[in-house]
Amino acid sequence: MPNKTALLGLCNPFFSLCVPQMLKLCSELEMVLSCCEAKRDKLRETKELYAKIQKMKVYLEKLMESLGDVLQTHVPLPQIETSTNKKKKKIELGLHEDLISLNEILEVLMNKILNSPHDPYVTIDHTFWPPYIEMLLRYGIAVRHQENNFKIRLETFF
Repeated sequence: MPNKTALLGLCNPFFSLCVPQMLKLCSELEMVLSCCEAKRDKLRETKELYAKIQKMKVYLEKLMESLGDVLQTHVPLPQIETSTNKKKKKIELGLHEDLISLNEILEVLMNKILNSPHDPYVTIDHTFWPPYIEMLLRYGIAVRHQENNFKIRLETFF
């Protein structure tokens, strides 16, 4: 039994001229289809990653709020205590009114390491209460600069 395409080619000479063009067009359309499918898959992956990033941002925000609440409750700013006992002398602790809280110190350290990872060190000034800095250093949350003791950064956690 002869091929149907050959029979149609015998009946219609125009059809025999169009067959190669149709085959070429079909292969081009298949390539376009595969490119579109690949792009669709890539967009789907991008959309999934974007959703995960948004979910992580919400989680980070909740985590930061919880950290702030815990620090505010359990690690308040230092207060100058006034003694009512006349026998005890007032001891000046050298506290400044413009001290920042431990929460703000941690926020400064985190922002610095995220915004400039090539230079994550923060310079310690009079607004940082020394016991807070000592606590961060002692418990391995922060580390000092090797050359300048007035600079600290967050420790890298893995």
